[in-house]
Amino acid sequence: MKVFCTGASGYIGGSVAAHLVAAGHQVTGLVRSREKADAVRARGIEPLAGTLDDAETLAQAARAADVVINAASADHAGAVDALLGVLAGSGKPFVHTSGSSIVGTRAQGHRSDAVFDEDTPVTPIPARAARVALNERILSYRDKGCRPVIICPSLIYGLGLGVGRDSVQVPLLIKLAKKRGNATHAGPGENIWSNVHIDDLVPLYALAIEKAPAGAFYFAEHGENSMREVCAAINRMLGFAQAPSAMSMAEAAAEWGEGTAEYTMASNSRVRAVRARELGWKPQARSLIEEIEQGCYR
Repeated sequence: MKVFCTGASGYIGGSVAAHLVAAGHQVTGLVRSREKADAVRARGIEPLAGTLDDAETLAQAARAADVVINAASADHAGAVDALLGVLAGSGKPFVHTSGSSIVGTRAQGHRSDAVFDEDTPVTPIPARAARVALNERILSYRDKGCRPVIICPSLIYGLGLGVGRDSVQVPLLIKLAKKRGNATHAGPGENIWSNVHIDDLVPLYALAIEKAPAGAFYFAEHGENSMREVCAAINRMLGFAQAPSAMSMAEAAAEWGEGTAEYTMASNSRVRAVRARELGWKPQARSLIEEIEQGCYR
């Protein structure tokens, strides 16, 4: 197949693109610089210079492909419109990457017992309302002659195959732990995120391309942990004997920015990948805690 992938030099898109190349597919990847073009070419991906704002470039690439994967941004409506505009009526699959923070709340490090699967109604916080609306617009194209599919990962961990090989939350926590000499969470650290290994997430994309029906939405998770548990594992990995410490939300915002602190590091995002498993997805990589203590982060 001919595959066009945005985010081909990134953590998710690069890993998915490399997997598809290894499976024998011809992959073209959107890149923003000559340096990234050289890097993805070395991985067998044909680079296409451009950005998500280059509507005509996106449209031409989508028109020439058998499959389109959007892994560059969960929120760029202009890019989605450019891609879906030429895919309508084609019957081709369009696999869009969202994120499970759509179910998050502003919890400031406190635990929530709310757990969501694909059939649970979601009333998003204002910071994620636009993303949920975009997801709904994408899925509406099931009635316009193409095959839109959304994959919605939870916290991703593990070493990716792309040029960008790291996720967000765990590297931020490790960096802060090294800086402070102790792993530190925002607020009490009782907030919980579901999580999924990049090695398990990538095959879900391949499975969705092959089997997912038009309009399908899939959470991706294989376990969950509180941020306090993650920080405790980081301390064990780094050889710090003490218990993790807590910082105020003001301190967290100073470290990471208010948006990241509130909606990525101190929120809850608890999901269950019911439909993905019904599709035949079988995650089996090591757990987040094992990966921190024994795997790539060590």
